Amino acid sequence: MDSLIEPSSLAGSSPDPIVISNVNLSLGQGAARVHILKDVSLRVGAGEAVGLIGASGSGKSTLLMVMAGLERPDDGEVVVNGASFNGLGEDDLARFRGRHIGIVFQSFHLIPTMTALENVAVPLELAGHPDAEGRAARELTAVGLGERLHHYPSQLSGGEQQRVALARALAPDPAILVADEPTGNLDEATGKQIVDMLFAKHRERGMTLVLVTHDGTLARRCDRVVRLRSGHIDGPATSRHWVETASAT
Repeated sequence: MDSLIEPSSLAGSSPDPIVISNVNLSLGQGAARVHILKDVSLRVGAGEAVGLIGASGSGKSTLLMVMAGLERPDDGEVVVNGASFNGLGEDDLARFRGRHIGIVFQSFHLIPTMTALENVAVPLELAGHPDAEGRAARELTAVGLGERLHHYPSQLSGGEQQRVALARALAPDPAILVADEPTGNLDEATGKQIVDMLFAKHRERGMTLVLVTHDGTLARRCDRVVRLRSGHIDGPATSRHWVETASAT
């Protein structure tokens, strides 16, 4: 539970909701082991929209997974909303993530045997939220699916499935929303609708947004842009490690 999570001394000196310090992460075994993130440090300010850009394999999606608590770094510290992920068990980390971090992936990750309503409501029920079904229905209605509550994923278009995924991420009212190439499986027009909705919800709720994208135009919609290159944050070092350019390669 959250009561088991002790704030880090690092977080105590900063109001930033995401603080990553000197993180290294390697994946694979033996000769196939690859050093993905290399001494990465990053702060994300409250209510900011931050774009993570970089070439394929640069580490941007892995960095997103680390800040969401879905990957464990080999060393360094990740502090989210004042809580250090270091030393947290998987159950405590999952509970914390469920309350504080909404996640949208390129793939929708919907359960095919559940309706749209159930895909959003069941995680809320498991987390002990009151009126899970009512909250799920409201979130689905807010993303334009009020008439599709009882449809299964196979009965929904790709854009509608991503709206279900967005509603699921927003339903716990998280302080932080992270999205990994959320338009990657959508056509251009549908992708624009999803992106418009994503930024609208970010503004309406004052959430911190971290967005992984290869699209420079999309990146320029963020307040700040951070470029990764070969596991490092690329660009001139600043106190907040921001890369101010939004041009992607």
